[in-house]
Amino acid sequence: MKKNIVWIAQLISALFMLQTIFLYKFPGHKDSIYIFSTIGMEPYGRIGSGVVELIASVLLLTSRYSWIGALLGLGTMSGALFFHLTTLGIVVNNDHGFLFAMAAILWTCCLIVLILRKKYIPIKL
Repeated sequence: MKKNIVWIAQLISALFMLQTIFLYKFPGHKDSIYIFSTIGMEPYGRIGSGVVELIASVLLLTSRYSWIGALLGLGTMSGALFFHLTTLGIVVNNDHGFLFAMAAILWTCCLIVLILRKKYIPIKL
């Protein structure tokens, strides 16, 4: 059961990040440009976060290194949640809070992966 849960969390995280990278961030979708312009990070923040999410997605598709992908995903989603709560708002361009909800779901999935794959983390705290 634990194995199924961690793989589902990994797949949700990796697939959603890959989708947003290739449909929104890298091609420069107008909504993505709006978001990163609003927070003063266009285009470097958009492309940079896309590269980090691409690396995280690839790592999340492995067992051994998924914890690194989960850490990267937690970092990028923490940034997304921060900017939603401080600058963008929950609703962006009439999306009814979809992007905020997805960031929260991805943050949670990455946390689940990190917790359930802790045996692979070389540093024990």
